[in-house]
Amino acid sequence: MSELTFEQMFEDTIKMIHSGDVVEGTVIDVKADEIVLNIGYKSDGILTKSEYTNDSSVDLTTAVKPGDTMEVRILKVNDGEGQVVLTYKRLAADRGNKRIEEAYNNKEVLKAAVVQVLEGGLSVNVEGAKVFIPASLVSDIYEKDLGKYMGTEIEFVISEYNPKRRRYIGDRRQLINARKAELQKELFERIHEGDVVEGIVKNVTDFGAFVDLGGADGLLHISEMSWGHVEHPRKVFKVGDKLNVLIKEINGSKIALSLKFEDQNPWRDAADKYAIGSIVTGRVARMTDFGAFVELEPGVDALLHVSQISKEHVEKPSDVLKAGEQITAKIVDFNEIDRKISLSIKAMAQQAASREEDADEVSVDVEAEIAAQAEDDAQ
Repeated sequence: MSELTFEQMFEDTIKMIHSGDVVEGTVIDVKADEIVLNIGYKSDGILTKSEYTNDSSVDLTTAVKPGDTMEVRILKVNDGEGQVVLTYKRLAADRGNKRIEEAYNNKEVLKAAVVQVLEGGLSVNVEGAKVFIPASLVSDIYEKDLGKYMGTEIEFVISEYNPKRRRYIGDRRQLINARKAELQKELFERIHEGDVVEGIVKNVTDFGAFVDLGGADGLLHISEMSWGHVEHPRKVFKVGDKLNVLIKEINGSKIALSLKFEDQNPWRDAADKYAIGSIVTGRVARMTDFGAFVELEPGVDALLHVSQISKEHVEKPSDVLKAGEQITAKIVDFNEIDRKISLSIKAMAQQAASREEDADEVSVDVEAEIAAQAEDDAQ
């Protein structure tokens, strides 16, 4: 029996490979533009940078090192120079495509890193395959700056799977809405009218502020921000402020909030502080053609009618008063039910004039008595 030659024994130890096969190789050399792998074949496998990744910024010499093992696919058994041509990125993409298909069929939630921020959305990498998430599906609100997502991991579901066109669409908004619906349900089971809860100012408008209660937003209307007058919500609140708010009303999914707590109601003891006949000082808050509204304290305004500003005729309040001016007047009417107080500077002036007349009369009488007494003494 003839002995096998060395070449024959070597050939017997070499595995057979074909284009499309997936094999495991060991890195034996790394260059700037290619990786050389031992794949157990008579020739080494060559993995070019373009077949390793689509990212041109990747440095192969730092991405892999000799001794690393990796699975690759055979593209060509012989490139014409006796070398085996390999691909890594296509194998990874195929596996990623399979993973995406499974997630789509099972409605599974995926988690992947954002690898690119595009004009119309985000691109994420799922085990080598790219999924596009349109800007409209990134969040439940309009996102002006998508750049903040770059490099972060986000959760999403596959809403469209089209392998022929390699079109894979992700949807993050769906998960956000589902979570919000769950939180909203929990919130409405927990809260009741009259409760005081903590919230965070989410948005401020001309008419009020929307407060995130952790599952739903409540509206804090400008009229409920204070017992006093609020000129504009943005002068009082800003986005991110934490508030303890009163749940004033729950109507379906709408929540009305208030910061007008009853124990801080300035009208609770107004009857004592602002009794008819009292002399008070306040600030001219605003003016109309028929009079000026005077703030006696935050939440308590009184009307100074144009006819009560002076003993002389006043055409309109702005002729003699200005906003922000401190004035002193007499309370001539108090209506606790309607929460209305009427003031008068004229009545206070008349009262002062009456006192002066009384004082003059008393002075004349005293002088007469003194003169009469002096005359008696002289006799």
